[in-house]
Amino acid sequence: MVRYPPIADHGLVGDLQTAALVSAQGVVDWFAAPRFDSPSVFASLLDHDRGGYFRLAPVGGDGGTWRQLYYPDSAVLVTRFMSADGVGEVIDCMPVDRPHRATDRHTLVRAVRTVRGTVRFALECRPRFDYARAAHTLELREDTASFHSPGLTAHLQSTFPLRHDGQDVIGEVTLREGQVAATVFIVCEPGGAAPPPPTEEQLSGEIWATVGFWQRWVRTCRYRGRWPDMVHRSAITLKLLTYAPTGAPIAAATMGLPEQIGGERNWDYRYTWIRDGSLSVRALLDLGFVEEANAFVGWLGDRLHDQAGPDGEPLQIMYRVDGDPHLPEEILPHLEGYQGSAPVRAGNAATDQLQLDIYGEALFALSESRKIGTHVGYHGWKGLSRTLDWLAGHWDRPDEGIWETRGGRKDFTYSRVMCWVAFDCGLRLAEEWRRPADTALWTGARDAILDQVMERGWSKEQQALVQHYDSNVLDASLLLLPRLGFLAPLSPGWLNTLDAIDRKLVSDSLVYRYDPAASPDGLRGSEGTFSLCTFLYVDALARSGQLAKARYTFEKMQTYANHVGLFAEEIGPGGEQLGNFPQAFTHLSLIMAASSLDDALDEAADRSYLPSDDEKAPPWRIAPV
Repeated sequence: MVRYPPIADHGLVGDLQTAALVSAQGVVDWFAAPRFDSPSVFASLLDHDRGGYFRLAPVGGDGGTWRQLYYPDSAVLVTRFMSADGVGEVIDCMPVDRPHRATDRHTLVRAVRTVRGTVRFALECRPRFDYARAAHTLELREDTASFHSPGLTAHLQSTFPLRHDGQDVIGEVTLREGQVAATVFIVCEPGGAAPPPPTEEQLSGEIWATVGFWQRWVRTCRYRGRWPDMVHRSAITLKLLTYAPTGAPIAAATMGLPEQIGGERNWDYRYTWIRDGSLSVRALLDLGFVEEANAFVGWLGDRLHDQAGPDGEPLQIMYRVDGDPHLPEEILPHLEGYQGSAPVRAGNAATDQLQLDIYGEALFALSESRKIGTHVGYHGWKGLSRTLDWLAGHWDRPDEGIWETRGGRKDFTYSRVMCWVAFDCGLRLAEEWRRPADTALWTGARDAILDQVMERGWSKEQQALVQHYDSNVLDASLLLLPRLGFLAPLSPGWLNTLDAIDRKLVSDSLVYRYDPAASPDGLRGSEGTFSLCTFLYVDALARSGQLAKARYTFEKMQTYANHVGLFAEEIGPGGEQLGNFPQAFTHLSLIMAASSLDDALDEAADRSYLPSDDEKAPPWRIAPV
């Protein structure tokens, strides 16, 4: 068993309330329950020796060949093992309950079968509850192992013969071609009883029902573009990362995975960011997933109604999936971190930051939802109106910015632009929905922001808009400006900014957020290129008419996806994936980029588009030796 498999060496399964990572060697090394943001049950990805895991793999399988894939258009994961003796498969899924009621009971189904020859499978189930801080006791009966901890009970039911290994269980079974064995891992409230062990037919039915759920959902997707497999996988991933009882998407399934191996940039991303969720509305609507977009808009409306941000702010930047604003950050010193990347943090102290851009993203989401006839209702509008009235007197302040830097507040250009977006969207909504609003106040604020950004956010040296006022630092967040309507995609000011970002932040088509050396962010170490920003770069290129470059960048980015089409947060210098995994922001920006690029290519084809001389040139140069 590999102590720390590559971050990308995993597939994801889930039931729309929690999720598990399964390595390409059949190990569940991350699983939190009963919710995404709950303490972990298996966390060997953060500490191989202490974190706990659930291994289901051929005996001595480290020397064989492993392959992993999803059953088509589903979240049912198949991990295959090939050796001279035979070929075996591990099938993982989490059945999805309808209707989506919040529950403490969740089931991970793991089946093994031999498809050729003979394979001897081994099972190890070593839960470590509450981030490996809570001890448990084991009760082992003939076909059920029950693990009891103070905060959670788990039951393992298996057709494997199970035996004690301390307070854990192990087992082995030999299967010939066509034979199947299965396990069910159930977490529930403390002291919760185990259900009757399922039969092989019942488990088969659960697996096929899960396949059916996902395939029926994917069939409602209206994407008909050039990259259906990539887009469908990203859509399924966004759905897997959404807490169905409230409609709130989380940023990633994991916590603590490093942006730099051995570094300190290790955050907990299992929460709902106003920013990420708001931008996901556009991606979901592009694909025709109206129900999911509406669910988040409803959740967002509740937050606007609550007006429960810190220090009198109407919103805070992130919440728990149920809307709880409290997620204090703590360090877990007993966990060594992925490949020694400490500290391991649970919770997120960035929730106390001031990030003014969230108001623009929230209003952008509400503005997009109007296209499908969604209204926030009278009380929702009153909350929205109060928010914009408040923002009119509070937008002109330094903040921590979109990237949650911990190096002090600055006048971030992107934050100001998103305040402009907030007022611009609010004015349009007031007119279209015929709602009462102080339009004079909002119009004055919107116009003042535009003047300020173009006067103070423009660098004469860079000939571009920059990260924050009175600096020359570039920032990839500004790649969103054409999509948001702040600058026209063919305007000289925007084309100059895009060209400067291309020169300073793009490395072989991959895009850095910013340069920490030029703009210290209060943290040690460096980071990789940011996959979200690479897809935003594709989107911006497509909107600016640079289609050959946009398409080549998009196609090249696909080579960094993992073996089942998933992306983490960042790409390291050797092409490795870094950061929490999989990252919703990356997948929603992939969908946005694919949609924009499809539209631009279709439009170009309609007018018999021919590339310019610059675009005809290859993206590389061969110099004489």
